[in-house]
Amino acid sequence: MNKRIAENKAIYYSDNILHLEKLDGFTATVYTIGGQIRSKFNSEPVKYTDLQKGIHIISCLKGNERFIEKDCSEIIPKPMYFLETEDVVKQFAAHLALDKVSIRVPQGKIFGLLGPNGAGKTTLIRIINRITAPDSGTVRFNGRPSQADDVYRIGYLPEERGLYKKMKVGEQAVYLARLKGLSRQEARKRLTSRFEQFDIMPWWNRKLEELSKGMQQKVQFILTVIHNPDLLIFDEPFSGFDPINAELLKHEILELKRAGHTVIFSTHNMASVEELCDEIALINRSRVVLSGDVDEVRSRYKPDNYLIRVRNLSAGLSGICTVLSEETKNGFVELRVHKEGISNSELLAALSGKCEILSFNEEIPSMNDIFINAVSASNTLQP
Repeated sequence: MNKRIAENKAIYYSDNILHLEKLDGFTATVYTIGGQIRSKFNSEPVKYTDLQKGIHIISCLKGNERFIEKDCSEIIPKPMYFLETEDVVKQFAAHLALDKVSIRVPQGKIFGLLGPNGAGKTTLIRIINRITAPDSGTVRFNGRPSQADDVYRIGYLPEERGLYKKMKVGEQAVYLARLKGLSRQEARKRLTSRFEQFDIMPWWNRKLEELSKGMQQKVQFILTVIHNPDLLIFDEPFSGFDPINAELLKHEILELKRAGHTVIFSTHNMASVEELCDEIALINRSRVVLSGDVDEVRSRYKPDNYLIRVRNLSAGLSGICTVLSEETKNGFVELRVHKEGISNSELLAALSGKCEILSFNEEIPSMNDIFINAVSASNTLQP
């Protein structure tokens, strides 16, 4: 489907490509969302495929004469998902590491990539980073196939950290930041700001091996985000952090989300998943066995159990619900019940004739419970 941007048909959008036909001496300038000049084209027809930043305005000039200026934000759609994998397969000798794995990571969200050890998470992350290639399947960034230069848009914090122990902290930080495309001056400026923020500036001229594990982790985190990547992948980011610094890191991850970055977060800490993640995918035995919005997943696994506090219970609850436990406390009775075949309002109405209801709360399973149940069920079903 073609959508014409100019009446004279010199510029149009088709099949996820912006086409600029021969412009006869005109210069076309493409601006991204936020006003940044992305590319200029002169005279010759081109196919502009670098759409991942979102095109906002196309302006065409000849000398000082404006040929056309068009807002394209409604014409060129921005993909809903920043990253997608579709039916990704990877085999190492006799071991099938990934078996048709498909995930969708929404733009600007924190996505939890979960699974037991050996499930295939690290292999998938390595494929996304183009460290290794899939045997089959596709990886897409912003709706188009992954390209070699996409690695510059990714910040990756691996579980196995890889800094040089004998090298001075500041020296190697500047070196690694420059490998990510920053000038020496810009690298020093950004690193100084981040080092001060994380209270490690006094260690700039010390060898890395002289730093505690927590301080080394701070350096690694800073180097992951220093080039302002669109996609951040954190593999067990809280390893080695005390509770105070773990909270600092959580705050920084949420700030990155608020700034529009997309985050993939791999961890065994299910409490952190509940606290940080918007969506999750659970991989077990090389396959995705559970995925979706965190709240929706928790709702899907709820067992219809309720914790009810009552006073002056006059009769049993037989025929109304199944009492799983009953405990008398300071002036009230705490009931844990399971309901089946009746609504909450019907349960409350039946209870109100037998007691004074002090509180009524549904049990929502933790992500840890869901993880265990989903993995156990998957192990039973898979050969």
